[in-house]
Amino acid sequence: MGEDVESTKINHTFLRDYVTEADVISTVEFNQTGDLLATGDKGGRVVIFQREIEPKWDSEEVGEMGDSGEYNVYSTFQSHEPDFDYLKSLEIEEKINKIRWLPQQNAAHFLLSTNDKTIKLWKVSERDKRPEGYNLKDNEGRLKDVSTITSLQVPVLKHTDLMVEVRPRRVFSNGHTYHVNSISVNSDGETYLSADDLRINMWHLGITDRSFNIVDIKPANMEDLTEVITAAEFHPHHCHLFVYSSSKGTLRLCDMRASALCDQHTKLFEEPEDPGSRSFFSEIISSVSDVKFSHNGRYLLTRDYLTAKVWDLNMDKGPVETYQVHEYLRSKLCSLYENDCIFDKFECVWNSSDSVIMTGAYNSFFRMFDRETGRGVTLEAWRESSKPRAVLRTRRVYTGGKRRRGDVGVDSLDFTKKILHMAWHPSENIIAIAATNNLYIFQDRVRPELQTQ
Repeated sequence: MGEDVESTKINHTFLRDYVTEADVISTVEFNQTGDLLATGDKGGRVVIFQREIEPKWDSEEVGEMGDSGEYNVYSTFQSHEPDFDYLKSLEIEEKINKIRWLPQQNAAHFLLSTNDKTIKLWKVSERDKRPEGYNLKDNEGRLKDVSTITSLQVPVLKHTDLMVEVRPRRVFSNGHTYHVNSISVNSDGETYLSADDLRINMWHLGITDRSFNIVDIKPANMEDLTEVITAAEFHPHHCHLFVYSSSKGTLRLCDMRASALCDQHTKLFEEPEDPGSRSFFSEIISSVSDVKFSHNGRYLLTRDYLTAKVWDLNMDKGPVETYQVHEYLRSKLCSLYENDCIFDKFECVWNSSDSVIMTGAYNSFFRMFDRETGRGVTLEAWRESSKPRAVLRTRRVYTGGKRRRGDVGVDSLDFTKKILHMAWHPSENIIAIAATNNLYIFQDRVRPELQTQ
């Protein structure tokens, strides 16, 4: 595990010296082409990065050209402001919980962003021309005196410096009583779902004043509440299917063709619990923090506190693959409960071919697992590797036996440096990692050989 992953290099890194709560990145998302990357933070801001494609001559293949480009800041805007619910006397944070891009239909790009209560649709467009030669306005935009106009002219478009305009097109509010944890755009390109702790709503992108409730697990008596919704996502190809996860570690696949209100699921995915291993922390660590469909729509990837699991839609008896992310923390659950780290919500992602999965850990570590071999690799996002084209080193957490040089002891892990949010390029081996207030973008020419931790 001490060898270099030579094929992995840092493409670009965005570092900030001083950490403020508002600067902490809370979501990361590539668009469908991977040319744009959006991040949201706890201050309600959205930063969009654009990939600059540059020609690069391959030294080994003379005359063959390859694309190599860095991601640079394209646009920054304030998506949400802090608000206050006067009926419940509750403050509504400006933190961006999720960002989702809509499929591109024209030259403009559209994205959805949400905080705890309000979802907004934004239009991102470019403008490099402006009209000049108005008849009723002067060059500064002021209205002319009609009596002074003696001739008419045809307005013309003149080239100007490129401007990126971000404008709100829709505001979807008053749809959720509880905190929104997920949004997912449907494959039909016209609707999307939003989920909070107890309900899932479906919205039409053109209608803001009403939504359709498709899941409601709120009991008549809140004292009977035993689980909450933790994540939800539409199927990538079938617009009538969606899945949602719960704090009990279960997954429910719903089919809107069977019923408009999907309180009754089509399939329930659940792993039988071993009674001998049950403890006070069992239900907490089994809570699913993220669920993602594979690109081909056949599998589900989930993340709970200690493991990442792959489920086959055709087999609901249990996961077909289970990957131990940081099993060495099982003996530390008591202290992790006391410092609230046990409630951290780690995300998980697929690569473009669904052959590798990735998820985060502590100490600025993140893990990749090769589904074919079952082997995993631990990598670290840290400032010392932030130089362009720097080589990433694999890391190992020492849990016993022979200690190797560079191993990190379990007691030495920094639990304040956690990798919760990440994204994988839809077609290339490029990943974006959010580490507190820093964004790391890594590029891998050839997938590294994954080694057992």
